[in-house]
Amino acid sequence: MSLWLLLVGLAVLWAVWWHWWGPLAAWLINDVIGLGDDRLAETLRFFIYDSVKVMGLLTAVVFGVGIVRSFFSPERTRLLLAGRRETVGNVMAAGLGVATPFCSCSAVPLFIGFVEAGVPLGVTFSFLIAAPMVNEIALAMLLSLFGWKVALLYAATGLLIAVVAGWVIGRLRLERFIEEWVLEIRMGETLPGEVLTWSDRFAYARLAVKDIVGKVWPWVLVGIGVGAIIHGWVPEAFLASVMGADSWWSVPLAVLLGIPMYSNAAGIIPIVEALLEKGAALGTALAFMMAVIGLSLPEIIILRKVLKPPLIAAFIGTVAVGILIVGYTFNVVL
Repeated sequence: MSLWLLLVGLAVLWAVWWHWWGPLAAWLINDVIGLGDDRLAETLRFFIYDSVKVMGLLTAVVFGVGIVRSFFSPERTRLLLAGRRETVGNVMAAGLGVATPFCSCSAVPLFIGFVEAGVPLGVTFSFLIAAPMVNEIALAMLLSLFGWKVALLYAATGLLIAVVAGWVIGRLRLERFIEEWVLEIRMGETLPGEVLTWSDRFAYARLAVKDIVGKVWPWVLVGIGVGAIIHGWVPEAFLASVMGADSWWSVPLAVLLGIPMYSNAAGIIPIVEALLEKGAALGTALAFMMAVIGLSLPEIIILRKVLKPPLIAAFIGTVAVGILIVGYTFNVVL
């Protein structure tokens, strides 16, 4: 009971802080620091305000997600997907990818485990695409920063890409392009999972905050810094002409720019926020974000350890086409 009371108390304090941080930040920036109205002041104002806002939001979200993640494990996920047929398996795998604590660094061991458990290749890719792309931390931050419509669009389109791309890869029958050593591995039987109490789950969530926030905060600040520079120094007319809905080449350019970048979801959102403020089209901004998260160069390099080039190419091609369709669709509709 004491843990629940503490959790409720912290939630109330966080809500009060979130509500008053805007006015407090304005007072600190305008009256205490005395920033003016030039470009440098706008850049610093964006950085100071967003640094505290995003880091506070990230900490709260990671704690909540940590509790959800305590109900999942790689072994349980493998068991849920083993033996599932395609189509139904693609949908289920994409949904599990959102809720499970896996990122690009887990790609190789997860892929090996799924192959060993008999999960079809297309179903495996639906999971591997959804896990980083429809990141639950990014989803919660988008909800808080941009509202439920943008968050829902992001989640729905990301899941659709994961389901369709996985189904297409499964239909291509590319199993022969898995590295032979992966097919020879036998990982053994899965042991029953440990039963956790709520105290254990809260402890797990605290460790998640320490581990995740402790690792990503430099990247988050870099992302906020880039967003601050865009906010303060990039002319609106220029960015609107480059990433606006009227420029047919803006979406593929955003995807090409996003692939080689290395950033986590929390770090890329401040950049997207600044792009949208400066006149970038929503579809183009979402395409950029999805390319950074779902087609990151580090993940592709890691997957090369278990996949041959034709399968890597099929993975990149199907996901990229899905992102392009999403970008163009939103630029036309919204």
